[in-house]
Amino acid sequence: MLPLLDRRGMLGLAGASFAASLALGAAPPVIRLARFSAEVTVPIGHALMGGGIAPAKNVVDPLFAQGIVLLGGALPIVLVTVDWCEIRNDAYFRWREVLAKAAGTTTDRVLVTSIHQHDAPVTDLAAEKLLRAAGPGASVCDLEFHEKAVQRVGRALSASLRNARRITHVGTGEAEVREVGSNRRYFERNGKVNHGRTSATRDAYARSQPVGTIDSRLKTLSFWDGDKPLAALNVYAIHPMSYYGKGGVSSDFVGMARRRRQTDLPSVAVMYGSGASGNVVAGKYNDGDPANRARLSERMYKAMCEAWTNTRRRPISQINFCSIPYRLEPRTEPEFSTKALEAAVKDAKRPFDRCLAAMGLSWLERVEAGKLLDLPVLDFGIAQLVILPGEAYVEYQLAAQKMRPDSFVVCLGYGECATGYVPTEQAVREKDGNLRDWCWVAPGAEKVLLATIRKGLVR
Repeated sequence: MLPLLDRRGMLGLAGASFAASLALGAAPPVIRLARFSAEVTVPIGHALMGGGIAPAKNVVDPLFAQGIVLLGGALPIVLVTVDWCEIRNDAYFRWREVLAKAAGTTTDRVLVTSIHQHDAPVTDLAAEKLLRAAGPGASVCDLEFHEKAVQRVGRALSASLRNARRITHVGTGEAEVREVGSNRRYFERNGKVNHGRTSATRDAYARSQPVGTIDSRLKTLSFWDGDKPLAALNVYAIHPMSYYGKGGVSSDFVGMARRRRQTDLPSVAVMYGSGASGNVVAGKYNDGDPANRARLSERMYKAMCEAWTNTRRRPISQINFCSIPYRLEPRTEPEFSTKALEAAVKDAKRPFDRCLAAMGLSWLERVEAGKLLDLPVLDFGIAQLVILPGEAYVEYQLAAQKMRPDSFVVCLGYGECATGYVPTEQAVREKDGNLRDWCWVAPGAEKVLLATIRKGLVR
């Protein structure tokens, strides 16, 4: 396979020097990996889920940003997964700016993804500034805390570069996750479609209905120096919530499983990322009983162990990178107009409605400024890693895998989260009730996103 070109026409990581080495008959460049982690737990009183639930009252378990830096050949590439609900608009740009500076690379080569626990923050700096200007009573995030957290992660990244290790192999493994994921969509007794199965579903009939469209496989992408594992990224498409909304800050059941695997593999940087799971929840297997958090964690843990056992290591022949810019149109309904959103920021009775309006305005300002979304693709030859926007529905992940049936395609959701939900056209036609407010993109997103994914994956 030929090296991929990024949108600026530069060869991806190791691409130029790798190709030149082959032409001269020399050994390919050494590729190295640095590992970093930093705590990003919010302070007590901080808004959770963008102000939609009770603010932080206590810390059940700390939140972390965990990442790797790939070095060698061209500019470094950073991948970081964050135990936050969402990172949006200028907050997303800020993460990329700070980590790019720390790594000595460009912002497009910084891949940021949230894990999307709900007892965790949503960050949108422009939205918070709009709320502060409108008066007290509503908050999305703390601006000062956000900057301190990002800088802390940047320092951890910078320090990690001194201990970068050679990687010679990439590992791929997968396993079935049993009795965790289910689609929001199910059929009511009268045959009508309902998209209302939630993370914690108390309706016994809704829990009794079939799983629906999910990706049942957990995938583990790992990096090795010979037979020594250095880092492992576990990815599964699920809304990672068991119970939430009481103010108990937590990384929830996926964080519990990750910590347990880290104990199993103390010399390995064990990471977790959520796949494209805007419409995938634990609701078929979870009624909100707090005891289910441990049960769901146990099932995730078993899948992580099995995927590790199933891992196959193969030598790295290339690591290439591309980033595809694209645009998703904002919604055009009257309630999503600038005038309506400005009024809601000032006058909406519910604080959360003010927060939603501020996030909507932040997205509109970003689109009007011409700041495009981008879809990053890391190509390891035997595997590809794709970062999808916001709460992309699982169908996009399944479609990406079908585009490269010969390969190991890993999709991470919750990249640039300014979009909110990115539904399929079927969900729009069926009037998916989840799209009433936490969705800032107009119908038609499916065609654009699928074309962008294909452009990044199929060469």
